[in-house]
Amino acid sequence: MVYSDSHLKLFALNSNPGLAEKISQFTGVPLGKLSSKQFSDGEIMINMEESVRSQDVFIVQSTSCPVNDHLWELLIMIDACKRASSNTINVVIPYFGYARQDRTATSREPITAKLVADMIVKAGADRVLTLDIHAVQVQGFFDIPVDNLFTVPLFADYYRKNGLFGDDVIVVAPKNSGIKRARSLAEYLESAIAIVDYEDDDKNRENGYVIGNVKDKKVILIDDILNTGVTFANAANVVREAGASDIYVVASHGLFTTNAADILEKANVKEILVTDSVVTEHRKPLNVKYLSAAEYLANAILRIHEGRPVSPLFEHEKPQD
Repeated sequence: MVYSDSHLKLFALNSNPGLAEKISQFTGVPLGKLSSKQFSDGEIMINMEESVRSQDVFIVQSTSCPVNDHLWELLIMIDACKRASSNTINVVIPYFGYARQDRTATSREPITAKLVADMIVKAGADRVLTLDIHAVQVQGFFDIPVDNLFTVPLFADYYRKNGLFGDDVIVVAPKNSGIKRARSLAEYLESAIAIVDYEDDDKNRENGYVIGNVKDKKVILIDDILNTGVTFANAANVVREAGASDIYVVASHGLFTTNAADILEKANVKEILVTDSVVTEHRKPLNVKYLSAAEYLANAILRIHEGRPVSPLFEHEKPQD
């Protein structure tokens, strides 16, 4: 099916072309033609090979590893669209890098998330569409509209279809800052919640304990970013010692940096579920499963282009079992 409005243009940069291709299929909008290359000194040059004059342009680019290359490629593409007289420039950032630097935790630290937001706005973007941004307050760093799609409905639908809901399941936040996300998934799964906490701030030490009862329960550990795997691995060990039967891991963004695969495989969890927001060159755990967010993002893109509200995408009813 081809989308009927020719004023919608969709472009993919180099961070995640596979996801962009899926979004193209769900929207019915073919990917625009462009070339993006780096000179020998690392400079990025972009050339759009078709007109975008008076068009609503959507650019798909996660600012994932290599973060700075992908960020600059996005900024240059925004500038190219602005100089080519696009009507609107909408950036689709499935994974928003630097979002973890959203405050000054110690003296003289920068708020880099705000800097990145300013750069995107200054380059000429009119709107941002992102997927489960690490800190929701980052939306306020932009002086343009930001639509943040939550991944919990996608995960909840997957787990319910696989029979993981109800009293036999408990959703666990692997650190106390993730309570809200755990509660959201638990409400959909009609399950209880628990929290893994530690006696001090050193999460690498074996001094964790569970607030809640996980004995003989199927545990779903949930967080937004799976980076080194240490937080999940430590939490998995804690809930296993507390009597959990099976352990599942779910995260919005699977970065899998450094030796995350080795760490997670040693943790002996049953399944690791992530979206396809990020492409990683590092080895992934053998039991990782990808859940595509392409249709979710595609629906949001069409709603934005057609001037319809995005909020109905969050209004998921519980399946009738």
